[in-house]
Amino acid sequence: MKLINLLTIAWKAIKRNKMRTFLTMLGIIIGVGAVIAMIAIGQGSRQSIQSQITGMGSNMINIRAVSNVMGGVRLDNANIQALEEPDVIALQKKAEYISAVSPSVSARGQAINGPNNWSTSMQGVYPEYLSIRGWPLQSGVSFTSQDVKTAAKVCLLGQTVMNNLFPDGADPVGRIIRFKNIPFKVIGILSKKGENTFGQDQDDVILTPVTTVQKRLLATTYYQTIFASAIDEKSTDKAASEIEDILRASHKLQKGVDNDFTVRTQAELISTFTSTSKILTTLLAVIAGISLVVGGIGIMNIMYVSVTERTKEIGLRMSIGARGIDILMQFLIEAIMISIAGGLIGVGLGITATKLVTMFLHWPTFVTQSSVILSFLVCFFTGVFFGYYPALKASRLDPIEALRYE
Repeated sequence: MKLINLLTIAWKAIKRNKMRTFLTMLGIIIGVGAVIAMIAIGQGSRQSIQSQITGMGSNMINIRAVSNVMGGVRLDNANIQALEEPDVIALQKKAEYISAVSPSVSARGQAINGPNNWSTSMQGVYPEYLSIRGWPLQSGVSFTSQDVKTAAKVCLLGQTVMNNLFPDGADPVGRIIRFKNIPFKVIGILSKKGENTFGQDQDDVILTPVTTVQKRLLATTYYQTIFASAIDEKSTDKAASEIEDILRASHKLQKGVDNDFTVRTQAELISTFTSTSKILTTLLAVIAGISLVVGGIGIMNIMYVSVTERTKEIGLRMSIGARGIDILMQFLIEAIMISIAGGLIGVGLGITATKLVTMFLHWPTFVTQSSVILSFLVCFFTGVFFGYYPALKASRLDPIEALRYE
């Protein structure tokens, strides 16, 4: 029997029981829609994480002193004295895969401008910090290396700090603010960064020369963090390895002794977060995929009912020359058509659901072409898998017994 005839017969059989067909498709519709929506949410969150981490500086490498134990007491990371100026100088002179280096120390306190005040952190850095973070100025100028040498009392304001200290919209550049009762001249305003991957407001900060924080606020010569930038993204791993070798030599660590610092790249952060996101997405997709299995079982159940109802029809077709393979293909095509039709509606439902999630919940979503193709393939194989056995049963009916069936 020709394929077009088989398709016509299957279509007429489906049209005869519209409501039953729709209820059969419902499991497939919900399953496909849920799978597409879950994958879209997972992909959207993964892309959002990648863009946020990249926004912190795609080539940035973060060096921190690790917590250690002294006198039986574990020291807090902020109090560890493992990173010093000689380390920065060594990296600047010896590293081949690093384009910029900036140490960092920070202190929390109250920033004051007249009657306005705001609790924030003042971060001491080198001028190179802005290029490492990819953080341009909105207005004004940055401090210089000379300001670092003289521990100048100048600063750059983040957007959040500016909005709270100057709520009237006045231009802060050139104005004097106080931080822990120390006057600082505002020489520039940082552009807006927004929240980072950890939900922290990156604009809630004041940047100033690193020596200013060390000498005037903390009375220390140590650094809490060192930021570095690889010459390009491809060289990030080489730069991280190079930094580790240079710092081990600078700290005179013998072979076999653990590092007293950690080196983290943005690629490692992206890998950590996206792997977690991938696991959650897979888990959600598997849970949603259970609906597809339920839908497939529904197809099998209805096809069994259909074979029983049409036993006489099958016997009549076989008695006038229809082969077993023709009957098999007839019912198999019917199951596949139900499954694919449900898949088409499910894809539309899934895409609509992702748009509604983005619109009302403001979650990042991204519908991939692969998820749509995968859904169609799953629908096809669901129809074949769950429709084959009822179709096989129909093809093996004895035509004489089928004609006698009541």
